[in-house]
Amino acid sequence: MHLTLFQRDDCHLCDLALEVLAAARSPEFESVFIDGDEVLEARYGERVPVLRDEGDGRELAWPFDAGALQRFLAPVGR
Repeated sequence: MHLTLFQRDDCHLCDLALEVLAAARSPEFESVFIDGDEVLEARYGERVPVLRDEGDGRELAWPFDAGALQRFLAPVGR
Protein backbone atom coordinates (compact mmCIF):
# COMPACT_ATOMS: atom_id res chain seq x y z
CA MET A 1 0.00 0.00 0.00
CA HIS A 2 1.45 3.36 -1.03
CA LEU A 3 -0.11 6.25 0.89
CA THR A 4 0.18 9.97 0.29
CA LEU A 5 -0.94 12.66 2.72
CA PHE A 6 -1.76 15.90 0.91
CA GLN A 7 -1.39 18.90 3.20
CA ARG A 8 -0.51 22.59 3.43
CA ASP A 9 2.17 24.50 5.29
CA ASP A 10 1.03 25.93 8.64
CA CYS A 11 -2.19 23.87 8.64
CA HIS A 12 -3.51 23.02 12.12
CA LEU A 13 -5.89 20.42 10.68
CA CYS A 14 -2.94 18.77 8.97
CA ASP A 15 -1.16 18.65 12.32
CA LEU A 16 -4.22 16.96 13.84
CA ALA A 17 -4.30 14.44 11.00
CA LEU A 18 -0.63 13.64 11.61
CA GLU A 19 -1.45 13.01 15.26
CA VAL A 20 -4.25 10.59 14.29
CA LEU A 21 -1.94 8.80 11.84
CA ALA A 22 0.75 8.44 14.50
CA ALA A 23 -1.65 7.30 17.23
CA ALA A 24 -3.20 4.71 14.92
CA ARG A 25 0.25 3.51 13.84
CA SER A 26 -0.55 3.94 10.19
CA PRO A 27 1.82 2.51 7.60
CA GLU A 28 4.46 4.85 6.22
CA PHE A 29 3.20 7.57 3.92
CA GLU A 30 4.59 10.31 1.74
CA SER A 31 3.77 13.91 2.66
CA VAL A 32 2.99 16.19 -0.27
CA PHE A 33 2.50 19.89 0.33
CA ILE A 34 0.08 21.35 -2.20
CA ASP A 35 1.10 24.99 -1.67
CA GLY A 36 2.24 26.52 -4.95
CA ASP A 37 1.20 23.55 -7.09
CA GLU A 38 -1.68 24.79 -9.24
CA VAL A 39 -2.90 21.29 -10.13
CA LEU A 40 -2.91 20.02 -6.55
CA GLU A 41 -4.41 23.25 -5.20
CA ALA A 42 -7.24 22.98 -7.74
CA ARG A 43 -7.82 19.35 -6.80
CA TYR A 44 -7.53 19.54 -3.02
CA GLY A 45 -7.89 23.23 -2.17
CA GLU A 46 -9.55 23.55 1.20
CA ARG A 47 -10.11 19.76 1.55
CA VAL A 48 -6.67 19.11 3.02
CA PRO A 49 -5.58 17.07 4.75
CA VAL A 50 -6.41 14.15 2.46
CA LEU A 51 -4.90 10.68 2.71
CA ARG A 52 -4.78 8.90 -0.65
CA ASP A 53 -4.15 5.23 -1.40
CA GLU A 54 -2.14 5.50 -4.60
CA GLY A 55 -2.84 1.85 -5.40
CA ASP A 56 -6.57 2.17 -5.93
CA GLY A 57 -7.14 5.94 -5.81
CA ARG A 58 -9.34 5.92 -2.70
CA GLU A 59 -9.14 9.03 -0.55
CA LEU A 60 -9.87 9.73 3.09
CA ALA A 61 -10.54 13.42 3.65
CA TRP A 62 -10.45 15.23 6.97
CA PRO A 63 -12.06 14.95 9.44
CA PHE A 64 -11.14 11.37 10.27
CA ASP A 65 -10.37 9.53 13.47
CA ALA A 66 -8.46 6.34 14.23
CA GLY A 67 -11.52 4.18 13.53
CA ALA A 68 -12.14 5.73 10.11
CA LEU A 69 -8.44 5.39 9.34
CA GLN A 70 -8.42 1.69 10.26
CA ARG A 71 -11.45 1.07 8.05
CA PHE A 72 -9.74 2.93 5.21
CA LEU A 73 -6.58 0.85 5.63
CA ALA A 74 -8.40 -2.49 5.88
CA PRO A 75 -8.15 -4.73 2.82
CA VAL A 76 -11.00 -4.12 0.38
CA GLY A 77 -13.70 -6.78 0.54
CA ARG A 78 -12.99 -7.61 4.15
